[in-house]
Amino acid sequence: MKLGIILGLAALATLGADAPGKFVSMFNGKDLSGWEVDTPGVWSVQDGMIVGSSTGLKFNTFLRYKKPYANFIMKAKFRMVTGEGNSGIQFRSSAPAGSHQVHGFQADIGDKYWGCLYDEARRNKILVQAPPETLAKVIHKTGWNDYVISAIGNHITLELNGFKTVDYVETDPSIATSGVIALQMHVGKPYQVQFTDLKIKALP
Repeated sequence: MKLGIILGLAALATLGADAPGKFVSMFNGKDLSGWEVDTPGVWSVQDGMIVGSSTGLKFNTFLRYKKPYANFIMKAKFRMVTGEGNSGIQFRSSAPAGSHQVHGFQADIGDKYWGCLYDEARRNKILVQAPPETLAKVIHKTGWNDYVISAIGNHITLELNGFKTVDYVETDPSIATSGVIALQMHVGKPYQVQFTDLKIKALP
């Protein structure tokens, strides 16, 4: 193999280029490379985790992944440190210039919203409510939880700690089928949320 080809492959690996059919890391564990910080002082990297810390936000704010996705499967671990607060993972969303807000689907996190599919700043409603009686058995309120988000065509599923909480088919053709991924810090009382092991597999 020629040296130029070897160097080219090494450069792709360094950039975390998507390999078809394979999960790639969205977070290097050291800094926020590949992410766009909306509000300075809210997001940081600590001990190999992306940490969102709120002292009492007056608006929703988001850490936005720079690469958009259409069809994909994403995995992430998260923890609400005190078990209180509101966060989530946006996907197939838009991020208007000059605005703190992100519009689109959200895999929700927090009291009354664990495992739900919410439409953030667009239809402004829960699209699918996760079954509370089941969530009570599977949620680690102050511990680590696993989210799996699948978006293929108009079909969206969410899994929380191995339990499918959402199986949704979008019927509105005007709703975007691609967009940004972002982590949310919600307006309200002080709290902290931690994320790690963020991985994504792009699909056709």
